Amino acid sequence: MPEGDTVWQAARRLHEALAGRTLSRSDFRVPKYATVDLAGRRVLNTIPRGKHLLTRFEGGLTLHTHLRMEGAWKVYGTGERWRGGPAFQIRAVLATADRTAVGYRLPVLELLRTTEEERAVGHLGPDLLGPDWDPGTALANLFADPARQLGEALLDQRNLAGIGNVYKCELCFLLGVTPWLPVGALPAERAEKLPGLAQRLLETNRERPVRQTTGLHRHDLFVYGRAHRPCLRCGTPVRVADQGDGSQDRPTYWCPACQAGPAPAPGTAQRWRDRYPRRTA
Repeated sequence: MPEGDTVWQAARRLHEALAGRTLSRSDFRVPKYATVDLAGRRVLNTIPRGKHLLTRFEGGLTLHTHLRMEGAWKVYGTGERWRGGPAFQIRAVLATADRTAVGYRLPVLELLRTTEEERAVGHLGPDLLGPDWDPGTALANLFADPARQLGEALLDQRNLAGIGNVYKCELCFLLGVTPWLPVGALPAERAEKLPGLAQRLLETNRERPVRQTTGLHRHDLFVYGRAHRPCLRCGTPVRVADQGDGSQDRPTYWCPACQAGPAPAPGTAQRWRDRYPRRTA
């Protein structure tokens, strides 16, 4: 699932392509909105809200989309071939005189009154890349359930909006604790650092084509995607296991030497051992 910085980049692409322009064509390829035609309406803006996208049109309408695991918005110039996937995967087309935005594989697509946007995104916690960012509120939200595993609490968009699985793993590494540590067991000095560190990571990466958390030339990430490879700090092989309720594939990476706290339950790492053969570099 895209992280907040990726969604921020998608919002910027849509905004730069469409904002201030009048739609010459709209096409929503979902049954509920198949007959809706927004041609002739001016696009006001597109903004990100956590992992959600809100595209607003004159007349008080908003298109709410969410990319989930496989969705994407692509922008094309006049006459440019669309390359985001086969036509049957297209869910939305917004075209102006010189730009066309095409939404592929969008699992969430709804038109709503702009005055009702809170119905779609009002449950979200402070947005790490938004004007409502409030580190105090985010920290209070996280600690509202002190028994909850830190990794799960970080992914809960009701606590703070924008963190996905990559940043969950990298944040826990930088804090020196495992993602299975109960939130309430997080040392106070590390808890105080958490909101600011999370915000800096996303803020730094929102302009980058390749996400980077290490500051190292040859390695972009400390632990995410590095199963069985040496930890960049201590050389211990990075481990991978499941974290979650079993309803989603959510591989969680950590260094057992650099990160203090509980390990995952026995057996949760086996299928990831099968999927990722051991490497030494």
